[in-house]
Amino acid sequence: MIEIPIYQLDAFTLGPEHPFSGNPAAVCLLDSWLDDSVMQAIAAENNLSETAFCVSSQGHHELRWFTPKAEVPLCGHATLATAFVLFDTGRVETEAIFETKSGTLTVKKSLDRLSMDFPAQETAPCAVADTLCQALNAAPTFCRMGETDYVAIFDHESDIETLAPDRGLVEALDRPGLIATAPGEGCDFVSRYFAPAKGVDEDPVTGRAHCVLAPYWAERLGQVSLSACQLSTRGGAVDCIVRDDRVQLSGRVKPYMQGMIRL
Repeated sequence: MIEIPIYQLDAFTLGPEHPFSGNPAAVCLLDSWLDDSVMQAIAAENNLSETAFCVSSQGHHELRWFTPKAEVPLCGHATLATAFVLFDTGRVETEAIFETKSGTLTVKKSLDRLSMDFPAQETAPCAVADTLCQALNAAPTFCRMGETDYVAIFDHESDIETLAPDRGLVEALDRPGLIATAPGEGCDFVSRYFAPAKGVDEDPVTGRAHCVLAPYWAERLGQVSLSACQLSTRGGAVDCIVRDDRVQLSGRVKPYMQGMIRL
């Protein structure tokens, strides 16, 4: 029998006064890598937007992320959650360094927040296609395109709050991720993120999406430090700092439960 410690945590929460906010992630601590099919099956069984698998040995930490349907190359909230587990269990003290398929990622602890350094992801302007408008059931003012995402840009926070996209049409787009964003009323910008092609109809709070959004809003607003809110049903908060080709993402993590997987 194989026993795997598992933790479930909420990352990028709105704060102590808002339980059940942020994005749930599962974290599995491994002595060595399992077969990919087993990790994918565990992620499907957990049925959370991401399950992180971390192999730690003598201060060296390797990290991978799986949605219920597929492995993904980068995930912010599950990285933050994994770092919290390493801090909380005494495996690291103030800085966690992960080797991943997206390069080296660093998470630092400061007071009640964790901050991670991620690669910025650039986008380019593109036409507002009819297929995108039909998928969103709304027409954005502008559209941008990245390697894995479309970014639909609206004028008002209320435009994002009221979006009711067509799941099937979003899944049929030629990018697996669709980000909708607008200027915020109580923060610099707001967003929502849809990725049914990855098994995530709507992600509660998406760290990686802010690697796409922060460079755009930093240039548009003329500032490198940005506050962001994701307007999913759960809601979440992400603080962003853009430095050259990197984005620092900061947020709170709240542990929810822990247990043991037995295979």
